[in-house]
Amino acid sequence: MRPVDLAREHGLSTQAVRNYEDAGALPAAERSVHGYRAYTPLHALALRAFLALVPGHGHRTATAIMQAVNRGDVQDALLLIDESHERLLDDRRTLQAVEAALRDLAPVPPERGDVLIGPLARRLGLRPATLRKWESAGLVRPRRDPRTGYRVYGAADVRDARLVHQLRRGGYLLEQIAPLIEQVRSAGGVAPLESTLRDWRTRLSTRARAMLKGAAELDAYLDARDKRATE
Repeated sequence: MRPVDLAREHGLSTQAVRNYEDAGALPAAERSVHGYRAYTPLHALALRAFLALVPGHGHRTATAIMQAVNRGDVQDALLLIDESHERLLDDRRTLQAVEAALRDLAPVPPERGDVLIGPLARRLGLRPATLRKWESAGLVRPRRDPRTGYRVYGAADVRDARLVHQLRRGGYLLEQIAPLIEQVRSAGGVAPLESTLRDWRTRLSTRARAMLKGAAELDAYLDARDKRATE
């Protein structure tokens, strides 16, 4: 098979196929006396496996998986796959924690008036020092009373503090919480995030399905390699 034969099936350029081989995503092709690459059905299976792995694992990880397989380190390849699944699971658990935190916030009516740090800390069952730490991390942004210098928490500040509190109880670090708080602020509150969360769920499901498809194509490639090794 020529590079164009592999490329045509997937709508690729012949240069892309050569690049994948040079990167180790495909096994090395035999060369003719004139230096032309000669591919086999095994290379076609390798290309299908690699392209199927990319949507679920990303280009870099998919390349590393195929490199490991092609140098004979199947266990290393499986470890990379396990680690990728673990990252997906972490993302799914983060989404679940965010959804749970937002559900806990939803039934509470909007805050009325401003709150000082002491009453807010007591309401949340925290120490004032904790709220000051969150402020230093940019997670809450109370204004200062120009006359007394006291911290004053408005409705949005209380919302942010409650959301941070829920996520911290779920075991999330401040640096993990910061992006969500920014999303809440930029969206103008919790309600507009519903569409964002739906999109997030869809992306995770799509990624999980892509991993299944990648696993099937990789398994076919591994079977073909094993069969060839025993011939």
